Amino acid sequence: MSYLTDRRRFLQATALTGVGVFVADASAAPASKSANEQLRFACIGVGGKGRSDSADALRHGDVVAICDVDDNTLAKAGDKSFPKAARYSDFRKMLDEVGKNVDGVTVSIPDHMHAAATAQALRMGIACYTQKPLTRTIWEARQLGEIAREAKVATQMGNQGTSFPPLRRTAKALHAGVIGNVREVHVWTNRPHWACGCPRPAEGKVPPNLHWDLWLGTAPERPYAPGYHPHSWRGWWDFGSGALGDMACHTVNMPFMALDLRDPTSVQATTSGHNRDSYPKWSIIKFEFPANDQRPAVAMTWYDGGQKPDAELFDNEPVSKTGALLIGDKGKLFAKGDYAEWGYTLLGGAENVEVEIDRPVYHFTEFANAIKGGPQATSNFPDYAGPLTETILLGNLAVWAAPESETPGKKIEWDAQNLKPTNAPEVEVVVKPEYSDGYVL
Repeated sequence: MSYLTDRRRFLQATALTGVGVFVADASAAPASKSANEQLRFACIGVGGKGRSDSADALRHGDVVAICDVDDNTLAKAGDKSFPKAARYSDFRKMLDEVGKNVDGVTVSIPDHMHAAATAQALRMGIACYTQKPLTRTIWEARQLGEIAREAKVATQMGNQGTSFPPLRRTAKALHAGVIGNVREVHVWTNRPHWACGCPRPAEGKVPPNLHWDLWLGTAPERPYAPGYHPHSWRGWWDFGSGALGDMACHTVNMPFMALDLRDPTSVQATTSGHNRDSYPKWSIIKFEFPANDQRPAVAMTWYDGGQKPDAELFDNEPVSKTGALLIGDKGKLFAKGDYAEWGYTLLGGAENVEVEIDRPVYHFTEFANAIKGGPQATSNFPDYAGPLTETILLGNLAVWAAPESETPGKKIEWDAQNLKPTNAPEVEVVVKPEYSDGYVL
């Protein structure tokens, strides 16, 4: 057996698969490598969020290969930060050539490409740090969770608030009953800040630095046009997951952690209207969760594009640009910001409770420690990131069913176990994608 094969199997064998909501300090976990060995990373996407993700990888080891479909982005990252890293335009070729020599990959590319890139790495036994939302569709999220569990490697989604002490403390206070039994949740964001609810831009000439065919990847063929790359792809169904996919893995994260908001039974939306090619300018989406062993049934409402909950719910407190409001039978908890980063304010007579949390480590450090044999990161694919992503993306089924402006769409009844909209087969097109030739999951 070669050293690399033996090393990979050892890393897999020592990665732990169990995880609780609050993970103990992984920095104290025994490492599967000597102190003098460094982790080796390959980075898929080094522009946008990929800049910080690849920088995190470099802080935790060596970056031996980088990949980007934009030659200018690739050259800038390589020349400035990773001069010794091999450079690729196609992640498939990169993983085929260097995958056996790396311990982890970062996946920081448009939503529609997350699953294909991540799945290839997982099946090679490589640990994966994949940006939020974990995938563009619900079926892909379920698949990655199952593949990751089978592969027994470290995984983590890039919803960094999971590791923030204020978010964990707020979630634990709710879990401890600071506002009693929670039956109502409201979450809102100020996104989108890209073009939405509009026709496709006029076809343009592909820039010489952009590999348009690789950028399209799994998506259906369409002509290049200015505006898709590098940012506004989020507003298109074929590429992104809208404001919900962009921010809910952050802003819904705290109530999800506190209340185990997985496997909704129904969802319904009202939107500004859309053409099922570009996402709406705004949406309001209502989720219903059944009771479980820890809490009663819960209703959650999501707001984006400037929509917010009724101001009367806040007891004269100014409503923040983004945040979450949870209503229980003993009062209300108001957390400002996308990550509950400002702590929380209690309303309606609720009295605070003292809670303690395990000392968290930096988000990427959780991932790196897991690769070395420590506990799985909290936001690992099978136990946390996958179910969170499934919950969030269910909202887009309701958005798809609400194309008429300010008119409530069909209420979608959801069988989470089988990933089936039981009363709405017409939205199954949003559940599972069709991949272009050359890409598999």
